[in-house]
Amino acid sequence: MKMAVLASGYGSNLQAIIDAIENGEINGKLEIVVSDKKDAYALERARRHHIEDHYINPKVFSVRDEFDRAVIALLQERKVDLVILAGFMRLLSPVFVNQFMGKIMNIHPSLLPSFPGLNGVEQALEYGVKVTGCTVHFLDEGLDTGPVILQDTVPVYESDTVETLHERIHSVEHRLYTRAIQLFSQGKLSIEGRKCIINEG
Repeated sequence: MKMAVLASGYGSNLQAIIDAIENGEINGKLEIVVSDKKDAYALERARRHHIEDHYINPKVFSVRDEFDRAVIALLQERKVDLVILAGFMRLLSPVFVNQFMGKIMNIHPSLLPSFPGLNGVEQALEYGVKVTGCTVHFLDEGLDTGPVILQDTVPVYESDTVETLHERIHSVEHRLYTRAIQLFSQGKLSIEGRKCIINEG
């Protein structure tokens, strides 16, 4: 299985994926890491592991679709089977989503459909929930609305800040994302309507 990661920032989920590949927990090869931020540390992580890194400047494109088509062309050249979003801060257009429908994964720091969009951790704290978590899902044209692949819970403590809660969610994200990617690589995921079915048999 050939994979691509799209990332805009620090890339801790990217690092967890790289580690899982190197440890044999994910059967596949990370072909390329693409970023819309020239100084994204995710690109440095790729270089350290001898993975192709590619920066695409969104400012040179007049419309969003043109940026997405440039990324599509890169991924098609490398015959990518799965696109993984790891802190990628741009909304992907329908052009991109339809090109890779059922082959784009995202991770979100809440138990969707609760607290979608930006600042899921802040939203959970402000709402006063006692339990939150993270969700790995397939991307569709909506905002965090695609079929849920895996979810796991994280308790919310009275003393939590955004930073402490985010840190605990991150540690769960790393394990959950690795598991979802491996299930995909094994052909154990299928989409029926808006549900993702895990075929363990």
